[in-house]
Amino acid sequence: MRLKATPPRRIWFVRPTIAGAAALLLAGCSGPLSALDTAGPAAASIADLWWVMLIGATLIFAFVMILLALAFLRPGIGRGTPASWWLIGGGLAFPAVVLTPLLVYALWSGERLFPTGDPAVAQVDVVARQWEWTFTYRNAAGQRLRSSNTLHIEAGQPVQLNITSADVIHGFWVPRLAGKIDAIPGHTTVLQLKADAPGRYRGVCAEFCGVAHLEMQFAIEAHASEDFNAVLGTLAQADAPDVAAPRGRP
Repeated sequence: MRLKATPPRRIWFVRPTIAGAAALLLAGCSGPLSALDTAGPAAASIADLWWVMLIGATLIFAFVMILLALAFLRPGIGRGTPASWWLIGGGLAFPAVVLTPLLVYALWSGERLFPTGDPAVAQVDVVARQWEWTFTYRNAAGQRLRSSNTLHIEAGQPVQLNITSADVIHGFWVPRLAGKIDAIPGHTTVLQLKADAPGRYRGVCAEFCGVAHLEMQFAIEAHASEDFNAVLGTLAQADAPDVAAPRGRP
């Protein structure tokens, strides 16, 4: 009796699966709310830190997997190594060598999120309330101007945002321009950002603030220098006291 040869297992599905997974991963690196598709120096600093930490984590994972593979493939390979070496090398020296540079780099990156102290930097007062963002500016004549849910800035120029809340804690986040920062009632937090080029950048509330939390979105419009003053001229004056809007859905 002649046995029929078993055909080799087909792996036609492997390449499409790998390609689909790669496309899915790359899709997360772009988009209006992607912190990796940066459009300003503050966001770029955060993205650089993310990539450095990802590379470092990948190397550490590979190193640990190599040690695990050696333990399975060559049992007893480390039997002659004193236990103190493993404790000191793996428990103290290795984490110190890896984490210390990451800590220094993270602190250096974080400094780019703080104001420079330059009085020439434009300032905008930001007030969060359920379910609205209010932005108050001063023009060249000293008049106070206001916009709701859209922050107008000049592209290529740093802007200092003085952020507070009129009711509960909110989170101010424009992923493509800067990191997250809380808007806290009775307290002002400061954030500096800059848009490299004119455009519209989406922002969201990054702190759960109530039933309409998902609707509490805003946008930053960066204008060319020659258009910025004209845009400010279209905004309403805000000389009246700021009154909190009633709570509820808009």
